[in-house]
Amino acid sequence: MGDMGITDAPAPARPEGERVAKRIARAGVCSRRDAEKLIAAGRVAVNGTTITSPALNVTPSDVIAVDGEALSTPERARLFRLHKVKGRITTARDPEGRPTIFDDLPPGLPRLITVGRLDFNTEGLLLLTNDGELAHALELPATGWMRRYRVRAYGPVEAAALARLARGITLEGIDYGPVEAKLDSRTGANAWLDIGIREGKNREVRKILAHLGLTVSRLIRVAFGPFQLGSLAPGDIEEVPRKVLLEQCGHLMGDEGKEPPPTGTARARPRPPRHGHGKGRPSGGRPPGGKSARGSHANRRGPS
Repeated sequence: MGDMGITDAPAPARPEGERVAKRIARAGVCSRRDAEKLIAAGRVAVNGTTITSPALNVTPSDVIAVDGEALSTPERARLFRLHKVKGRITTARDPEGRPTIFDDLPPGLPRLITVGRLDFNTEGLLLLTNDGELAHALELPATGWMRRYRVRAYGPVEAAALARLARGITLEGIDYGPVEAKLDSRTGANAWLDIGIREGKNREVRKILAHLGLTVSRLIRVAFGPFQLGSLAPGDIEEVPRKVLLEQCGHLMGDEGKEPPPTGTARARPRPPRHGHGKGRPSGGRPPGGKSARGSHANRRGPS
């Protein structure tokens, strides 16, 4: 010890491993936030001991169990595009017994989590991944990715009102960020709009347009950041090629150097048409941009 009471002892080593909630998320069970809720509820055990605090680091040698079931070894991150059809929720289970997107997924897929949510009556592009950490990162507004929608709405459309949305808007005490809004076409009392948002708050597009006096009759997400709905048919799911995943999301992942997995398209098995919707495609009006609203899809979670 020196005159100033300073020792030459080394600083304490940083805890090894990673937070237990992060490990659960990487295993594809749920997001890190939901993993913390599972821990607080006493549903997680590490090496046979139930824990109630997420402030615990674990290593590969630790055995983690959720609801008594041991976690499998985390797989490398994979990302899928799903063309969600109208009349499905995006959570794994629904207290009301409504059908979920997971009911229609083909066999052979990993356990999947949705990246964000689309509500029951919204169609279009939904990203799914087997990595909860990646899902969380892609959902954050800080990622800067634009969510783009084609919207059919009923009512008068004022160009000036759409332009003002670029400054953002506050509704019922909730602040919504800048919105890109453009009128594409009119057919009688209906109009097709192109909408772009970066946050994806609950029912954001519908609430903002309702404030402008417009009633949304069809809402289709056509893009999430660099990923497009494209020509993927309603109910189809397609894996994003490994090369593309690493190019677009590699900075958010820790497994860039791994060999890419095989890619391809799997056809989901949709339920019989419901409420007049043939083959999962919502009825009413021409497709966005005069083209078929066909796209791609993947696995788990809720609305936008």
